[in-house]
Amino acid sequence: MNRKAFYIIGIVCLVLLIAHACKKGSGGPDGSVSPQPFTLQLPPGFPAPVYDFSQNPLTKEGIALGRFMFYDYRLSKDSTVSCGFCHQQFAAFGHFDHALSHGVGGRQGNRSVPVIFNMLFQKEFMWDGGVNNLEIQPLTPLTDPNEMGVDLKVLIGKMQSDPQYRKMFRDAYGTEEITSQRMFRAITQFVATMVSGNSKYDSIVNHVGGAAFTAEEQAGYKIYQQKCATCHKEPLFTDLSYRSNGLPYLKQLNDVGRMKITGNTADYLKFKVPTLRNIIKSSPYMHDGRFFDIYQVFDFYDHGVEVTASTDPLVKNGIPLTDAEKRQLYFFLNTLTDYTLIQSTALSEVKIN
Repeated sequence: MNRKAFYIIGIVCLVLLIAHACKKGSGGPDGSVSPQPFTLQLPPGFPAPVYDFSQNPLTKEGIALGRFMFYDYRLSKDSTVSCGFCHQQFAAFGHFDHALSHGVGGRQGNRSVPVIFNMLFQKEFMWDGGVNNLEIQPLTPLTDPNEMGVDLKVLIGKMQSDPQYRKMFRDAYGTEEITSQRMFRAITQFVATMVSGNSKYDSIVNHVGGAAFTAEEQAGYKIYQQKCATCHKEPLFTDLSYRSNGLPYLKQLNDVGRMKITGNTADYLKFKVPTLRNIIKSSPYMHDGRFFDIYQVFDFYDHGVEVTASTDPLVKNGIPLTDAEKRQLYFFLNTLTDYTLIQSTALSEVKIN
């Protein structure tokens, strides 16, 4: 082989080495790489997301950072409570077996923990709609003394001193700077991936794999359509409105619902209509978690509604349900369980060093 051939081979090898180095990436002088875009697959028939991703595009690194923070107990005042502590994946990101939220120091709130999947399709959050921006929603549980009880300045300082956090923020945003906006946007990215639209019901309505209702599920679906669908509209199984469903007022909690936000007496005892998706997995039920079994909910609507000036006209006379109808409705609601969401490894708890 002559000298010219060696020279050409050498040039080719050099080019390949440079290309390999560029592929591995050095997006910045510190060796950081550009975040990799992530495309979120939305279920067929779902509405367009309400959340605007233009200022917070999904990236693999941003989602990974949000997931890490979601399960990090160190984000709470005494390092005992994480977001995932209350929003448990096996309970469809609700809080199993606890009527009311509870946090640092054994403190307790006055409302149940709402599920947090399909939040990118909503414009208001919390039981009373007190937060109207998905990026700001984590602020309340983080700083509430009955939940995580942390001071944001202290938290940011703690995270800034952690080499792992600095690296993850650099990977997600290009620099090691840690700010509350970056924190909240990363958590938002992770929560945005909590999309639930792959239940048996979805397979049936989307004609996937020959799935079909059993006779009891089909009967339950008809009951749902006749007696539940006005408030719990498909495909999200909620109309996201605020309604008073006739639930008796609990004096000890003194929770007036949306009226606390609007100051309007017409909103007395009104709460956001919850989704029926994953309802069998996400007990307890109602804004104060007073019902631990779905049959208690059926019984309440059948004969427990208390009428006030703000009680929704749809339930003022109750929702009569025979024992057979309750059973059929139960079987249908089971078809709304999304095991992809509940068992997804991409959403599961990560090990925190």
